[in-house]
Amino acid sequence: MIDRRGFWMGLAASAALVRVGLPGAFAARVDKTAEFLANGEFNWFPERSPSGPVVVIVSIPDQVVHVYRNGIRIAASTCSTGKAGHETPTGVFKILEKDKDHKSSTYNDAPMPNMNRLTWSGVALHAGNLPGYPASHGCVRLPMGFSALLFSITKVGMTVVIADEDSQPSSVVHPGMVLGDYGKKAFGAVDASIKRHEYSEGRTEKATTTSIVVSGRDRSLTLWENGRITATGKVDIANPKKPIGSHLYTLTGVDENNAQLTWTSMAYSSKDRASDTEALQRIKAYPDILKKVQKAMRQGMTLVTTDDSSNSGNRSADNFTIFSGVGLY
Repeated sequence: MIDRRGFWMGLAASAALVRVGLPGAFAARVDKTAEFLANGEFNWFPERSPSGPVVVIVSIPDQVVHVYRNGIRIAASTCSTGKAGHETPTGVFKILEKDKDHKSSTYNDAPMPNMNRLTWSGVALHAGNLPGYPASHGCVRLPMGFSALLFSITKVGMTVVIADEDSQPSSVVHPGMVLGDYGKKAFGAVDASIKRHEYSEGRTEKATTTSIVVSGRDRSLTLWENGRITATGKVDIANPKKPIGSHLYTLTGVDENNAQLTWTSMAYSSKDRASDTEALQRIKAYPDILKKVQKAMRQGMTLVTTDDSSNSGNRSADNFTIFSGVGLY
């Protein structure tokens, strides 16, 4: 059943699309699963998971955007990504900026309503024409009604994954502290850190964005907070000749009774075949960097693994980027 607020938001958004002269004004909100959406259609079921960290996943092969909250899919929409010569880069990005009434500075002030910026070079999520195939200059175009609903729940610093396959998150439970085998004492320190951050950020409107990147090639860990590096260190990787794979983990919960952390995980590259749980368990951080990670732990933080180097400016042959918007890789 479509709630009245959502219905009127979608209707108003379609009217706005007509006013700015963008095709696709009659894109429809429907009661279909993601697999059966026709071009221009989208669904929206926020009641399935009312709260928790939000992750947006764009599947380039399927031309579909999936929205997960706390590991549960609450919405999906058709989209149009970059055309040949202007391909949308794959990887893990953070939302850098939001602008409800954005106009392009590159393409003659073209309207890009409900814009969520992913890179400073011009890649973003926004409302636009959906011809049924990749047609943009690198951005991810969305139906107007869906873009308005999505804009209402996104935040600066939120994770967006652009994948070269239809990736679906799964749940991973790791005992004690991630990046090491530790007992309840160490878990207690992590639990206290998470609660402290939730309390302090609950009293302000601005929350810190925390991300961890583990490079298999460099055997290194990089801690990012609010788009800048705050700590680096070394890690040991069990069976180092075996790739750790391309994985994204989002911290979604804390089980105090069993001293466990719950993560939503996914592989974001079709070349990756490693198990999410296996990859996580193979990584052990050195004590000095581990203590800094413990203090930075907070719900909604992300951990990314990659077999590429963590050297600044590095790009793989298939244009894979990680957090390119904030200067990493």
